[in-house]
Order: sequence, then structure tokens, then C-alpha cells
Amino acid sequence: MDQAEFKLRFNLHPLASLDPAAFPHPSLRKAAVLIPLLEIAGELHIILTQRPQHLRAHPGQISFPGGKIEPTDADAVMAALREAEEEIGLRCDNVDVIGTFPAHNTFTGFEITPVIGMVKTPFEFKLDPGEVADCFTVPLHFFMGRENRHRKQFLRHGRYYCVHFIPYEQRFIWGATAAIIDHLCRHLTIPEDLI
Repeated sequence: MDQAEFKLRFNLHPLASLDPAAFPHPSLRKAAVLIPLLEIAGELHIILTQRPQHLRAHPGQISFPGGKIEPTDADAVMAALREAEEEIGLRCDNVDVIGTFPAHNTFTGFEITPVIGMVKTPFEFKLDPGEVADCFTVPLHFFMGRENRHRKQFLRHGRYYCVHFIPYEQRFIWGATAAIIDHLCRHLTIPEDLI
């Protein structure tokens, strides 16, 4: 899928219905992530990061560039862009923001707003070693394959939670990142009645 097809599919229908994980909750910590899409040889790839092992929260996990919304951020979009620049060196003026998804609530206490952005020109990753151990891309078409996206129910503190996961090569993408990827892919799937 290239940029033109992505934009067509993204705008073809309204956002997917809110799921229970998307309802706002005042006690959750507000965060934003950027879903950066980079076209490589005519094919869109999603840029992902791996968190360092020394971090207290979510060490070693695969994630999108992003983080807590600071009081100085005008909104979730600005927070996601600022974090992407700080974490991987993706300048704000090199991103064409396509839109946002409803916030995704996690059982770890975060309300995460996903911001979808198209990278205008290739750039050199400049990683902040305090926040990012590695940065890599995955072809969007891999995620679009329904057989590559999985979910299971897990019991935590007497309550069942749906946990998404996506194995990719030697990496394991799971949790909020995998759930947001699943939401994006479901949103990009053209309904049968429109084909």
C-alpha cells in the first residue's frame, strides 16, 4: 500500500466505533503516540521503537514514538510530534498529520491518543538512548494480514482483559502498541459493500 491508497482508505469511512478501551477516564494519565508511516520503494512501513531495558515502565517493549502529554503541549498531536522528534529525530515539519484515533485506555493507567502521520522525506534515525534502544520499520502489508494479528484474554486482579500481540521476525509486539496497530488495520480494511 502506498501513500495515496492509504489516504483513500483512511478517509473512506468514519473512524471505527469506539470500543470499551476508548472511553475517556479522568483518572488516567494522558499520553500520545505517533504512528509514523514511511514510504520505502513504493510501500508504506510503520516506524517502531524498542524501549531500553533500564526503564522502570515497560522495559524492552516495542512501542510507537510518544509519551506523556506535557502542560506545554497544545494538544495530543503536538505531544506526539514533540516526542517523536526527541526520541528518534523525526522533525515535526517532516510529518504530514493525517488524523487521530479515539484514545486507547490501558489497564496500566494510561489514556493514549494515537496520531497518524505520513513521513514526508526519509530521515536518519537519531535515537535518544535514555528512551529508545532500537528503531526499525515493518511493512504495513504485514500488519494488514489478519493472520498476523492475534489476541487473547488474560485474567488480572479478577478481571479479564483482551491483550493483542503480533510476532514479527525476532520481535514480539504486544499490548497497547499491537492493539493500536490492529485498530489501524481494521480501519483501513475496505468494507465488502464498498468494493
